[in-house]
Formats: sequence, structure tokens, C-alpha cells
Amino acid sequence: MCWLKADIVFINGEVITVNQKNEVAEALAINGDRISAVGTNQEIKVFIGEETNVIDLQGKSLLPGFIDSHIHLILYGVNQLAVSCKAEHIKSVEDLLIDLKKKASTIPKGEWIRAWGFNETAVKEKRYPTKAELDAISTDHPIIVNRTCSHISVVNSRALEIARIDENSENPTGGIIEKDGAGRITGKLIETANMIMADSASYSESELLKAVKIASEHFIEAGITSIHEAGAHGPESFRLMQQAIKNKDIRVRIYAMVGSLNNSHEFVNKMVDSGVITGTGDERFKIGPAKLFTDGSSTGPTIATREPYTSDPGYSGILYYKEEEIYQVLGQAHKRGFQITVHAQGDRAIEMYLNCVEKALNESPRKDHRHRIEHAGIASPDLQKRMKELGVIPIPNPPFPYEFGDIYIEHYGNRVNHMYAARDFIDNGILAAAGSDAPVTDHDPILGIHVAVNRTSRSGTEIGAIQSISVLEAIKLYTWNGAFASFDEEVKGSLEAGKLADLVVLNDSILKVDSQNIKDLKVESTILNGEILYHRETMVEI
Repeated sequence: MCWLKADIVFINGEVITVNQKNEVAEALAINGDRISAVGTNQEIKVFIGEETNVIDLQGKSLLPGFIDSHIHLILYGVNQLAVSCKAEHIKSVEDLLIDLKKKASTIPKGEWIRAWGFNETAVKEKRYPTKAELDAISTDHPIIVNRTCSHISVVNSRALEIARIDENSENPTGGIIEKDGAGRITGKLIETANMIMADSASYSESELLKAVKIASEHFIEAGITSIHEAGAHGPESFRLMQQAIKNKDIRVRIYAMVGSLNNSHEFVNKMVDSGVITGTGDERFKIGPAKLFTDGSSTGPTIATREPYTSDPGYSGILYYKEEEIYQVLGQAHKRGFQITVHAQGDRAIEMYLNCVEKALNESPRKDHRHRIEHAGIASPDLQKRMKELGVIPIPNPPFPYEFGDIYIEHYGNRVNHMYAARDFIDNGILAAAGSDAPVTDHDPILGIHVAVNRTSRSGTEIGAIQSISVLEAIKLYTWNGAFASFDEEVKGSLEAGKLADLVVLNDSILKVDSQNIKDLKVESTILNGEILYHRETMVEI
């Protein structure tokens, strides 16, 4: 028999296939942009020719390329151009103000000074910077400090002027322009008020193109080969991503949600009326689900809950839309052939959306719709039962408990036992896929897998430990399940002959390392479309 010789062959590995039998093989062959064979060393050696690049894995893990099913490529990228509040040296508001002042001294007057990743619970003062403190840095530059959740910001007077927000401005629907007891604006903007400001604090096209290239490279270094882009700023974001893919500035595959951070209903309606539907595109860029925001941030905290917060018996969060408003937009999108989804963190928001899905399916039945819920934060048993019955795919965020778990216990108490409920989803036959929601938290899928397995916060506190899952189950959330959530399970998400050659090599065995040390594993190499796009120069070629 004549065997077609492979371009790349991996041998002596822990080849985690994520196929239907969850088999672990030894070797794999790639020809062009496809996997040509998976099996034992002996079975795969027949594909080795004189020109074949043979890589000895020495027992290290080879996995399908990671699929992040909820991430913000553009937002992550632009944040790399801004001051990072997550930098190790920033321990206080004062440290942040020093960095902002340095930034002001290096850019022309009138240009924006931006900071991201601020967490008032992580700084010495346990508070936000004030408008007065930001004004003291500059009133010539507009300044915006975004909270880590991207749902809340603090700005200076110049930024408020640009956004035309003053003491006479009323709260937008689903948002708060915070004012003190005397009716003076504090500079703190919550939810839709923050989204309005984000539109005003826009970037130039050259900045955006630089940003998405940085984001793409960071994702590839983390072993991410496909992303479900969760939205930024409407139609311009779509045009920009497609242009960047054409120019090879973005190299990850994109499944782009039809949604924007501000007035998401307007963008969805425009796309539905345009005639395109979910799935339009190719293997590099495809139209994803129509998406609305329904509630706020789990750490803000502003999510919409059915019972008041444990930390505040008089507060139950913020809703962006009424249930009938959600149905008016997404019911029509469903009818026109779109997959639909919402940002829904709290159980009240989840319940509202499930009501809309049920109504849409009753009025316009459709098999294999694969409607989703982004985050599905507090997914109590009754809501899980409805997800199963309706065939809805939740997209939980495994890394959230690591960075924010202690905050969750404070605000939601025992409800943490059903937050990002991976164990329950699997046991109840609900297919879920994992997303980091970066830049809200770390984009590293290995950290996400670690937290899904261990369910502890950075401080070591258990956060809903009953939701812990196995390593193989966690890997599946970041691979095959992600492919299924975008209707791509036939072409990626597992290591099988004929599928796209999107793979990741780790620097050790993820199945043999102590589960407490999973987060310390590193990506050694990322292969996309059969091409090695990243490696740490530690691989052994023979």
C-alpha cells in the first residue's frame, strides 16, 4: 500500500483526541492543513518521509487547539495599549495615579488616557479613584479608568464633557450616572452609562489594527486557535476583523457574535434586516449568534438576581431590557435563522431569556438551533432543567472563581454552589462550552482548566467545589464543546483524521501532573492550519 507522506508527525506523546471515546493515542500525522492520521507510534511511522518534520513529544500532551467560546479580541487588544491596573506594582489608588500621570506626560494634549482592569477590592484603599483625583492629573486629557469587569468606569471632567454628560443628564436605561448627595456627578459610570462613555472614548483605526494583531498573537501563544468574539462596537468591529484576517494580522479563527457593548439591539436588528444569518462566512471568519446584554457584572456587582444579594438585602442588580423587549429582538432573529444568545449572569436574567427561547421555539420550531447563554452565572437547578429541555448551550467562565471567587461568596453566599455550574451541566446532559471573557480575566485556557478541576480562588478558598470536574471533562469544554457551540464539530475540536490541523503541545503531561499544578503548565507549541505559528524552542525534532 502507498502511504501519503506527512508534513509533520508527532510521536511518543500523550495525544488527547477528545473523540467520542475520549481516547488517548501516541502519535499523529499532519498533511497540509488537515490531520491525516492518529494512532500508535507504529501506525503513524508509515507516514514519515524524507521531508517529514518529526517531533518527539517525549510524553508531553498534544491536544486540539483551544477554543475560547467567549472572549473579546478587540477589547483585549486595545487594553494592551493602555495602563494596566493589574500590573504587579499597582497595589493602591496612589500607584495607579502615578502611572496615569506618567502616561499624561508622554502623549499630546487632548488624547485619551485609558486604564483597564481596576478592582477596588484589590487596592489598599478599597475604593475607586475619584473624579477630582483624575482631574488633578489632567483636564486637557480625557481620562477613563475601566473596572476589571468592563461594566463600570470612573472618568474625569474632560471625558464627561466629550460624552456630553452633566448634572442634568438622566440615567440611561440599564445604567447609572452616579451622583453624590448634592446632585454632583462623581465620575463613576455603571453599565449602560459606562457603555455610552466607551463609545466616546473611541480608538483610531490604526490603533485598533495594532490592537487586534497583539491580541491574536497573545491568544496563539496561549494555545487558542479559535475564538467566539463576544462583541465590541458594532459594524465597525466586523469590518475591522475581516480586514485584519485578510491582512493576516489576525491569525486565530473567529466566530463573531452579532452584538455590541452599547445599544446591542440596534446592531442585531440591522444584521437581521441585512439578510445574513449565523454561519455566513468561512473557516477563518463566520457570523455567530445574535446577542443582547440582559444584565450586568458578577463582580460589579450588578447582575440581576431573583433574590436580593447576600451583601445587600435591598439590591437585586440591573436589567438592560424588559423580557418583551428581549423577545422582540431575538425572537425575530430566531425566526430569520439566527442562533441567538444573551449576556445573562444572574438567575433572574437567565430566566427571562429562557422564557424568550421557549416562546420563540413554540412560535417557530427549529431543530438543532443551538441557542446559547453567555456566562449563565447563577444557574440554579430549575434553570438547568429548562436549559436541558430547550436545548440551550450555556457558556460558563471557568477562570472567574480564581480571580473573583471571594467576591462571589460575599455577594451571593451559597449561590456560588451553582455558579458556572460545569459539574451540574455535565451530569444533567447539558452541553456547555468554556469562555474566559478576557480581558475581564486571564485568557489562558490552562488556567481555566485548572480552576474547573479545582474550583478554588487565588487565595485558596473553595468556590462551589461541588462543581469541580475532571481534567478530560475540562479539556472538552475548551475544545469539542466549543466547536459544537459554533456548529463546527465536524471540522475541529478533536484530533481525528480529516479535521483541521489545529493543535497545541504542552510542556508536560496534563493527565499526569498533580491537579493542583495544572495552572503551571505552559504551551510549548501552537499549530494552526498545519502551520507551527508559535513554539518556545524546547521541542525535540529528530
